[in-house]
Amino acid sequence: MKVLIAGAGIGGLVTALRLHHVGIDCEVFEQNEQIRELGVGVNLLPQAVAELAELGLLDDLAATAIRTHELFYTHRLGQEVWHRLCGTEAGFRIPQFSVHRGRLQGLLHHAVTERLGAGAVHTGHRLTGFDQDTRGVDALFSDHDGNSLASVHGDVLVGADGIHSAAREVFYPDEGPPRWNGVIMWRGATEWPEFGTGRSMIIAGGRDKLVIYPIAEGSKPGTKLTNWAICVTAGDAGTPPPSRQDWAKPSDPSAFAEYFDRFHLDAVDHRALIASTEQIFEFPMCDRDPVPYWTKGRVTLLGDAAHPMYPMGSNGAGQAILDARCLSDNLAGHADPAEALTAYEAERLPATADVVQRNRAGGPEGVIDVVEDLAPDGFDKLEDVIDPAELERIVSEYAQASGAQRAR
Repeated sequence: MKVLIAGAGIGGLVTALRLHHVGIDCEVFEQNEQIRELGVGVNLLPQAVAELAELGLLDDLAATAIRTHELFYTHRLGQEVWHRLCGTEAGFRIPQFSVHRGRLQGLLHHAVTERLGAGAVHTGHRLTGFDQDTRGVDALFSDHDGNSLASVHGDVLVGADGIHSAAREVFYPDEGPPRWNGVIMWRGATEWPEFGTGRSMIIAGGRDKLVIYPIAEGSKPGTKLTNWAICVTAGDAGTPPPSRQDWAKPSDPSAFAEYFDRFHLDAVDHRALIASTEQIFEFPMCDRDPVPYWTKGRVTLLGDAAHPMYPMGSNGAGQAILDARCLSDNLAGHADPAEALTAYEAERLPATADVVQRNRAGGPEGVIDVVEDLAPDGFDKLEDVIDPAELERIVSEYAQASGAQRAR
């Protein structure tokens, strides 16, 4: 069997490693001319890290990332709403990691080329469509200038080509642009004095949020490469996004300085943190509606191409990694590739559709949404605002839906 993977993001690269792990030949095709280590922080929950550990990547990941110790949800004015330990500190058999997205992609890319060979990843190949019959699939590509490249034949094509997926567009030509929820997210990362345990994460706010957590060791003792994000409602949900969803769109503090005073944290001076950041990115928070199918014949979707979701609950990259595991297992376990893809879809589509809808409702961060709704100006005692059991329900139901039990 030969599998063609469109997209060398996290989902596509982990899929290649998983397929190689189960003895299936594959090649990856990336539209960019080179694999660039772009982006800022992502979180990998234990259920996703467990899959990378099985691929022998745990030590490399631990050397690149921060082993997350704890998470605080706080009111925008700093009062603690929820605190929980993370990863092995919370009883999981596998750690939780916070990591620079680009460094994670670089780690995966290195592993793919080392294990599958330097020719396993083809850059400068943008998927434009495909032709298929009962014997296989021909993937069609163009270069950066739009010139057609030679088609490539395989037994299966996996569209892991992101929220603007060409493979998905073939399936759903009238779908239109991604759905914007009205929130703009400004993000950056810079070296900063460590706070808390040095492995602590803070998510403060309510409907608008401030997120701060370390993603790598700093160059000086007592510092960490610290990721931050400010998420602010700036438009109406369901309206077209103000710009194309692009992780690399630059911005600067003047674009969102009016929102700084909404937040207060004792642990971190977020104004100074943002002011010290050289590269700031602006990103409209978008997803897409769950669709009735991902698969036609020998072609299927994976990751953001299949189920783009709001970045809540640390699940975007994680769900793509779980997709890769399920897809590879089914391709290894079925003689008929089309049957394997159908079985993969039957398991993963409903599970991820549930997470997409939960993220639209706030995900586990709903604990601070509901508290802000009830106490917009803060509180003295949390139990006077809401029953802590209700907060426990919100967090635990989301954890179960996202597959946390896989890493227990």
